[in-house]
Amino acid sequence: MKKTKLDKPLLIVMLIFMVFGLIMVLSASSMASYMRYNKNIYDYFIKQGIFMLLGLVAFFIAIYFPTKLFKKLSPFLMVILIGSLLGLFALGEVYNASQSWYDLKFFTVQPSEIGKIIIILYLANYYNKHKDNLDNQWTLLKPLLIVIIIFVCVAMQPDLGTASVIFGITILIFYALPLKKETRGPINKIFIGGILLAGHSIFLTGGSFLRDYQLERFKFLNPCERYEDESGYQLCNSLIAFKNGGLTGQGIGESTQKYLYLPEAHTDFIFPIIVEEWGLIVGLIIIAMYLFMLYRILDIAKNANNLGNSIIAYGVFAYILLHISINLIGVMGIGPLTGVPLPFLSYGGSYTLTLLFSMGLVQRVHYETYKKTKKVSNK
Repeated sequence: MKKTKLDKPLLIVMLIFMVFGLIMVLSASSMASYMRYNKNIYDYFIKQGIFMLLGLVAFFIAIYFPTKLFKKLSPFLMVILIGSLLGLFALGEVYNASQSWYDLKFFTVQPSEIGKIIIILYLANYYNKHKDNLDNQWTLLKPLLIVIIIFVCVAMQPDLGTASVIFGITILIFYALPLKKETRGPINKIFIGGILLAGHSIFLTGGSFLRDYQLERFKFLNPCERYEDESGYQLCNSLIAFKNGGLTGQGIGESTQKYLYLPEAHTDFIFPIIVEEWGLIVGLIIIAMYLFMLYRILDIAKNANNLGNSIIAYGVFAYILLHISINLIGVMGIGPLTGVPLPFLSYGGSYTLTLLFSMGLVQRVHYETYKKTKKVSNK
């Protein structure tokens, strides 16, 4: 495939994010690496560089092979995903109170993270096969039962942040389907009723089914009044980082909050470190670049040559949108913290590989649309 057949603006923005993200992982992780883990200050930087190189391999694999291959493989991958999630309860490693990782000695793997793109491919394959029968409610809702199993497995790890993203991706894909009003109406009532029931259950039980540290995350208002408490410490230091940065920042590498005040400075809280070092102006530029990226992906989804490809691109759009929204809402103190990484900027192996593979799929969808359009125009 020639590079001219890729969406070049989307590719350029992605590469800028990757380079900037690598720089910021180095800056944000250096002190924690040395002071907390007694490692070389470049430890996380080197690991993230390796993750990105492997991610680029995944990116080009996704571009090289036709989307129909990945869609055909998706039912088999879904079985592996469910098996691996169940296996975590016996063999999984605990990190940040969640039993979500397999320790493979040289690296760890988080199945739920990889599962996000598997779910997107599975739904794309299923709905593309049944596109002529979407008015049948059983046909429409059947694949959601499998997603519910995955959601429950992830929520029980417990990893409510990842579970929320999986739920959000599924719902947004569902609402992207070309359904008639008479079909969508009853489904809307089911979804709204389910959400209200869940909210009512939480209210009545006071969230008693949640663990203490999960309940603490819902205390996000006025965090600096609870600085000595776990519920306020991280978020207050995040807000301090934003304040320190001002409009133009303190300078690259000059963050003070990365000196162990923010325990996850290179992962969940990398955006406050960026603003502290580069300033609010650069923070707003990053958000604008995210919006541009999302616009390009959404445009590819709208113009895709078949429903399955449209769902793939739209699913990746939902995936990235939810990660951006949930992360920024949490670190800015607008909503609860969930431990969801920021696309291209946060440190993480499974997430980086999955994200870059997803971007490769979007580029492949763009290419297949281009090829189909050119074929039609040549007739």
